Amino acid sequence: MKVFVYSYREFDEDFFFKKFSNELGIEIGKCTTAPTLENAELARGYDAISIITTPVDEALVERFHELGIKFISTRTIGYDHIDVKKAKELGMHVGNATYSPCCVADYTVMLMLMTIRKMKRIMQREDINDFSLPGIQGRELHNFTVGILGTGKIGSQVARNLSGFGCRVLLYDKYENDKVKQFGEYVSFDRILEECDMISLHMPLLDDNFHIIDREAIERMKDDVVIINTARGGLIDTVALIDGLMSGKVSAAGLDVVEDEFDMYYYDRKSDILDKKNLYILRGLPNVIITPHMAFYTDQAISDMVKHSLMSCKMENNCENDPWRVV
Repeated sequence: MKVFVYSYREFDEDFFFKKFSNELGIEIGKCTTAPTLENAELARGYDAISIITTPVDEALVERFHELGIKFISTRTIGYDHIDVKKAKELGMHVGNATYSPCCVADYTVMLMLMTIRKMKRIMQREDINDFSLPGIQGRELHNFTVGILGTGKIGSQVARNLSGFGCRVLLYDKYENDKVKQFGEYVSFDRILEECDMISLHMPLLDDNFHIIDREAIERMKDDVVIINTARGGLIDTVALIDGLMSGKVSAAGLDVVEDEFDMYYYDRKSDILDKKNLYILRGLPNVIITPHMAFYTDQAISDMVKHSLMSCKMENNCENDPWRVV
């Protein structure tokens, strides 16, 4: 079969694409830029496309359908950047790619520790030879009650990681995971807001949880709450978060994702004036750590993402009569 790869990265994915395409007997075409209406024609004659976290809207889905593409594989766990509804209407299949949950889970705990130990300010001071102590006194994780929103593979691994720190862990998910109950207690969303000193998000972004952390939710949280997000930016109302930080209700935030990050991550935009006012505000606060959606970025994860994306294309090609699904 033939798979056309968009956003092909020579510096980290190239080795794995060559390795796994050869092992799976897949012919690949490649383009280093994201899919657009202008470059969609490059995928003509291919069975499937592989993308990363770049928008594939209704018009682009229709264009790929016209070109004979049967399957859209994203080399990410999340798939909210794809118009899945339109793909379903056209009979196209959509698949995501799983990877080791440890990469994001470990990164999440790192952000937790960096926020409560005020590492952003400590590192900024060190750069200018300010070795004073006032203003950088931290807190210890074992004194926290941590709420985990979403207990899929990553959320479960975060709970497992936290079990070694001695903190109390509360869990929330529509579907309880029996395997994670040894590390925490499932409670209602209301109890998460009311009892947790720190809240960490690990949900996919869906219509029913868009802005699950909104102004009302923040107002109901404990004073000095810490918010961590390594899932999707749209889970948090950014304006409400900024207001919470400015008022002191939210004592710190560690964000690997933000709203409206498309066309920003993973590009070199250092010479551009970005229309991202909220990002500038968040980035300017001493108690906010922002990283460019890279919690996943490890050698193991890149290997998994490429391999599983190609495997899903291969499996789809062998199972064309299966009902539509997101893998």
